[in-house]
Amino acid sequence: MGDALFSIITGSGRYIPPRIIRNVDFLSNEFFDATGKRIAKHNEDIISKFQQITDIAERRYADDQFVSSDLGYFAAKDALESSKTDKESLDYIIVAHNFGDVLKDNPKTDMVPTLAARIKFKLGIQNPDTIAYDLPFGCPGWLQAVIQADYFIKSGDARKIMVIGTETLSRISDPHDIDSMLYSDGAGAIILESIKSRNPVGIIAHKTRSDTFEHAQLLRMEQSYNPDFGNDTLFLKMNGRKLYEYALNTVPQVVKDCIDKSGLSIADIKQVLIHQANAKMDDAILTRLFRLYGIYELPEHVMPMTIKELGNNSVATLPILYDMVSKGEIENHLLNPGEYFVFASVGAGMNINTAVYKTP
Repeated sequence: MGDALFSIITGSGRYIPPRIIRNVDFLSNEFFDATGKRIAKHNEDIISKFQQITDIAERRYADDQFVSSDLGYFAAKDALESSKTDKESLDYIIVAHNFGDVLKDNPKTDMVPTLAARIKFKLGIQNPDTIAYDLPFGCPGWLQAVIQADYFIKSGDARKIMVIGTETLSRISDPHDIDSMLYSDGAGAIILESIKSRNPVGIIAHKTRSDTFEHAQLLRMEQSYNPDFGNDTLFLKMNGRKLYEYALNTVPQVVKDCIDKSGLSIADIKQVLIHQANAKMDDAILTRLFRLYGIYELPEHVMPMTIKELGNNSVATLPILYDMVSKGEIENHLLNPGEYFVFASVGAGMNINTAVYKTP
């Protein structure tokens, strides 16, 4: 058997905004339910229950002068500098996001030109053969962009691709919706490069699932829950209970199918890097995944978590998590050479994707 082309990660970077928003900062909010009725519970009780379920204690918001393309640029610059990659050598820049550049006081989507074009411009890349485009795919968008990049590389079309996930969810969250406490801002980036190898390495399997027939509206855009909000601004809304049920019933099997496709078993997987919107949900997904293999006692230190401090920053979650783990910045979690780990994400669509990766 001769050498084949594989995609490996050769660099990564992130931008985590320095502005910390703690749960106590929501004490003065007026919360309403989906019917427009003011929630009678005290905010202290609402926030306490929210943290108990999600584990989120704080999140990050971008400074007022920055938008998603700025955050993506900061992460891209970090990835290029930390890996000493020549920016002009990039064949593609793929940027995953969902809402474009949203100004602090003008919550309207701005995607012309694409965020990828804006980031390429900010990086000062002159090469016209560096193709820059965006990919909106809900929270799994960054991983789907990685999957696309893997196809480009394995087809021989590209040798080096930057994949960025950037989002400012804080700017499209309804301050009168309890779910607004979930959302945060940030950006992460990786550089994916081709390598010839006799043995599989890097991305060795992936799988995507899209359930729109019954679940397309679990995440959607609607007006504020506050009937006296004053204008028709659209905010991100979700059916949390049904989304939770969908994720638990679907994600574990998709991850197992991908692991099976790679020819491995769950015992071979050392880390599970999963999108983080709710710690309780992620714990349940991991438990169900192992039960699909007949394992009822989970190994320690298999799922690194950032949600307590960073909240849910959508497409930025996985690349930020990867950057932190790969640089040894999350205790008890390492990506050692020759070991396998899994990426997994679920979000608006409803979309699920996963990939098995072998560290070179």
